[in-house]
Amino acid sequence: MKIGFIGTGVMGTGIINNLLKHGNDVTVYNRTKAHAQAVLDQGAKWAATPAAATTGNEIVFTMVGFPQDVEEVYYGQAGVLAVAQPGQYLVDMTTSRPSLAQRIATDGEKKGTHVIDAPVSGGDVGAKNGTLTVMLGGQRADVDAIAPVLDQFSASRHYFGPAGSGQHTKAANQIMIAGTMTGMTEMLVYAKQAGLDLNEVIKTVGGGAAANWSLSNYGPRVLRGDYTPGFFAKHFLKDLRIALEEADKMDLDLPATKEAKRLYEELVDGDGLGSDGTQALIKLWWK
Repeated sequence: MKIGFIGTGVMGTGIINNLLKHGNDVTVYNRTKAHAQAVLDQGAKWAATPAAATTGNEIVFTMVGFPQDVEEVYYGQAGVLAVAQPGQYLVDMTTSRPSLAQRIATDGEKKGTHVIDAPVSGGDVGAKNGTLTVMLGGQRADVDAIAPVLDQFSASRHYFGPAGSGQHTKAANQIMIAGTMTGMTEMLVYAKQAGLDLNEVIKTVGGGAAANWSLSNYGPRVLRGDYTPGFFAKHFLKDLRIALEEADKMDLDLPATKEAKRLYEELVDGDGLGSDGTQALIKLWWK
């Protein structure tokens, strides 16, 4: 299948490599070409603009950093919608605002395209191993049509309703992760202060009722002093801000999520560590 892929970050690279392994013809665009070299070395083709990555491809995936990046990619002069043709599938995997997903769907439908919001969960490990969870919004028939391609880089996919529904689900997912990340961090801080063997603590806690993905994947990295991003702290902060914006629209107060946002603001905006992984939260205690 001919696929365009816009965004070759940590997650995008893993997904693209899986698409290439399944024999797809993949053309990629990234703002910095050097950051696409890993997938170009695996056989991906280069496009100089988002429009060039869109032209002639059956499916176009986008996976960029922030909602403003999504807007630029889709609505820019050399953007996706400038050249999109009837029948193409436009799939945004960025964690973004539900309202933006709805806007892109409305404008894409005017051009006869099939627009899907499809944020994912599973981190760099899931992207590399093809075991991501995909959260889907859009027309059910459109989702079903591209399901075989989604299955090439995911272990599960879940449809939630019209445009924006995938983004709402990802917001709920990030609210949950906020709790596991702050819980893991405070657990390690407490255990260290109590003089416990932290490797044994992770094994013990991970084998009981407190087991969770953040602990098993990021706990060992913290103990190795490995703060490379499986998921950027600055992107997680963006996600929490979106989740809380949506909660405000629904008259919901989420105090635990607000506290997680405050802590990540201290890490990202205060300490300038936004390009570290989310596990770097512990640096607020372990300076």
